[in-house]
Amino acid sequence: MSFDAAKEAVGRRAADLVTDGMAVGLGTGSTVAHTIAALGERGLDITCVATSIATEHLANEAGLAFVAPDEVDGLDIAIDGADEVDPDLNLIKGGGGALMREKIVAALAKRFVVVVDESKIVAQLGDFGTPVELLPFAPRTAARAIEGLGALDVTLREQLSDDGNLLADARFGAIADPVTLSAALDAVPGIVGHGIFLGEMVERVLVDGPSGPRTITHQGER
Repeated sequence: MSFDAAKEAVGRRAADLVTDGMAVGLGTGSTVAHTIAALGERGLDITCVATSIATEHLANEAGLAFVAPDEVDGLDIAIDGADEVDPDLNLIKGGGGALMREKIVAALAKRFVVVVDESKIVAQLGDFGTPVELLPFAPRTAARAIEGLGALDVTLREQLSDDGNLLADARFGAIADPVTLSAALDAVPGIVGHGIFLGEMVERVLVDGPSGPRTITHQGER
């Protein structure tokens, strides 16, 4: 199975978790695009919250009704991809630049389900880098603070977030303690958000690839 086929398979499998009447958070990226397509084909009566303008466009094309996050009291489920997943279900997210919106939507959900191809399963976070969203006011100051936390490099992207903030990638190398680094990044003035999503947020990770479909939870793998 190619990784493109794996993305489609696992994205569509996640759509099976959605039933009529649900409020659903929809993530950003190529894998969740297949979830959106599958939900549109099923014609369910659901209300969706999108994590990006790109996802709003996909949801609209699929015929899904979407609202702003402030228009719902919470979400029954949020489905999103990840750039890396470690054994404790900690994630690196934000390759597509929607990390802060994705974190807000995940926090609104009773169930946060992650969909990935098996290339995203890693022994330790870090190879991908850690996306960060920065206020435009003092990005160099924030970057120096991030380097003070151990980043070897902080590179600004040309792309802005959907909210007009700067996006950057911090290279820490292997992240031995995502919990501590997450808290330290949260405390840096000027950082709007970062791409470390702690495993406590995640209910399950759906995986597909050459090894076949599987589900990883905090209780184990099946």
